[in-house]
Amino acid sequence: MLQTFDERNRDLVVSVGGVLSHRDQAAISPFDSAVQGGDAVWEGLRLYQGRIFRLGEHLARLRRSAAALAFTGVPPDEEITEQIRRTLRANAMTDGVHIRLTLTRGVKITSGMDPRLNQSGPTLIVLAEHKEPVYDQSGITLITSSVRRPPPDVLDPKIHHNNLLSSILAKIEANVAGADDAVMLDSRGFVAETNATHLFLVTDGRLGTPTAAACPEGITRAAVLELAADAGIPHTVRDYSLTQFYAADEVFVTGTMGGLTPVIRLDGRPIGPGSPGPVTKRLSDRFADLTARTGTVIT
Repeated sequence: MLQTFDERNRDLVVSVGGVLSHRDQAAISPFDSAVQGGDAVWEGLRLYQGRIFRLGEHLARLRRSAAALAFTGVPPDEEITEQIRRTLRANAMTDGVHIRLTLTRGVKITSGMDPRLNQSGPTLIVLAEHKEPVYDQSGITLITSSVRRPPPDVLDPKIHHNNLLSSILAKIEANVAGADDAVMLDSRGFVAETNATHLFLVTDGRLGTPTAAACPEGITRAAVLELAADAGIPHTVRDYSLTQFYAADEVFVTGTMGGLTPVIRLDGRPIGPGSPGPVTKRLSDRFADLTARTGTVIT
């Protein structure tokens, strides 16, 4: 699975620090904390028919992450929302859009990791692209990465930070293996998530998903659990091993980039019959309905 260039994105207007610029002219300081040390937090948002799905939840997670990293001067939600709105209007975007929202600690007075060197900021970056869900809805393949998700005492996954090197290393392994993405285990050997999405499995009609002990608490993941409860689908959140995923009747992944996507093969083994299953389809339909009728009006 390789994303391709969308010609509609050739002349994107992006917002950096409140300044709207053509994508080729947008600039961030070499002294910005994101450049200096990946010292930033981020959110992925999706625009459906003029509405951003669960914007409030995303901004709350962004704010919690910024607080955990002791950012100061974080702009209020209303200001962030207005910068998103300005960027979407500048690009005449109303649907089928993915928004990458980045908040850096800001610009340093000299190079160095010490946050006390940051005497201006934070810097808010809004990047909106025409981008449909990126995964093949007929199903994707996964391999298991050798790279582990760190426990909270190493780097707490509740901080939605820009340090994505472990995910990138896992993705490299998936690329080399010819798979779409990679499953990442936690330090104990239980399944955490993939390099980019949360994981669900279905066994004997019961839905399950790993705990968020070693991964972020996903917004789409939470929505799926709510939809399952509303539909009367029994579900469990607990530790799961790779063996349980191998033996599952269905597996799917969730995330802002791709919504709900079936997994048809894991480490070369077919999942169930090797095609999307009924529970996955049922929840996918319910999720599509949810995103079509809810969200914060933004355009």
